[in-house]
Amino acid sequence: MSNQAKLSARLRSDRGSNAVKKVRSRNSVPAIIYGSKLKAQELEIDRKEIDRLLSKAIGENLLVDLQIDEAGKTVNRLALIQEVQHHPLKDIILHVDFHAISADEKITTEVPIEAVGEADGVKNFGGILEHNIRSLEISCLPKDLPSVITVDVSSLKIGDAIHVKDLPLPAGVTAITEADLTVFHVGEPTVAEVVAPVEGAVTQPEVIKEKKPDAEAAAGDQKK
Repeated sequence: MSNQAKLSARLRSDRGSNAVKKVRSRNSVPAIIYGSKLKAQELEIDRKEIDRLLSKAIGENLLVDLQIDEAGKTVNRLALIQEVQHHPLKDIILHVDFHAISADEKITTEVPIEAVGEADGVKNFGGILEHNIRSLEISCLPKDLPSVITVDVSSLKIGDAIHVKDLPLPAGVTAITEADLTVFHVGEPTVAEVVAPVEGAVTQPEVIKEKKPDAEAAAGDQKK
């Protein structure tokens, strides 16, 4: 199950590009929190704190206990990290979106799917493990949110497959992704194609040209 990580934030009232520059100059990251029962609020979070949190996570879709400083008063909000915007060239976070949720209401989100073990068809017969679906859309209460869905593929032989309906989901978690979709499949080993010569095909003989005598040799022959 997903552990609720604590993350500090500060409420901010200033907006616009200049305000964002000021936030980043303080080594902070601009953020926003929104939800069906919450008016959107502009926030800023410590860059080191969010970097440390995301570096330990399998994915960015995390459940956090957001501790918001509102004019000296701390307000706790349970939130899901909905989106993290990264700089296209530099390894830095530009913006974070939080989705406020309720502990007693089900949420719909995606979690990564991870293979465990080495498939028998790959290990002993040279097959190829195809990982067709990398994340699963699920529904559950926040307390039941898994950080990852792990699947043991070690028993798969060539031609075997695991579908969404076969996934070992934790208690309280329901898959929304179509049940018959293939998540893992062990395919046949790839063999390099050897092109055989076509029977009856005419092969062109190699033409060997006779070397022409050089000028001196030719002149010597004329004197004889």
